[in-house]
Amino acid sequence: MIPVVAAVIEMQGKYLVCQRPGNKRHGGLWEFPGGKVRSGETDVNAMRRELSEELNVITVEVGETLFEVPDPGTDFMIMFKPVRIIGEPQPLEHAALSWATPLELIGYRLAPSDEVFVHRYLIKN
Repeated sequence: MIPVVAAVIEMQGKYLVCQRPGNKRHGGLWEFPGGKVRSGETDVNAMRRELSEELNVITVEVGETLFEVPDPGTDFMIMFKPVRIIGEPQPLEHAALSWATPLELIGYRLAPSDEVFVHRYLIKN
């Protein structure tokens, strides 16, 4: 399995989700930001790199994995991790950004793994 980190960034009870660009896999669907862990890279360094590239923010803390789930139809294992950032997120690689409560996220068209995380982890906790 190829490890993928997904940032669970919470602020005042709302979570940051990003809308994937239309020309990419799961285009138009919403996801927690992050990406693939490169060979020889730690999860923390991957998260720092991905969030800098995608959102132009500084990652100051990455916690232990909250939830992990295989991405349907791929070799990716998505690891959702709590993250603290500095800076105002900007959609450098996404179509849009949104802050939403767990209940609001139910109404979003989420990527498959992100939907599993919301229903099995965020809603239950």
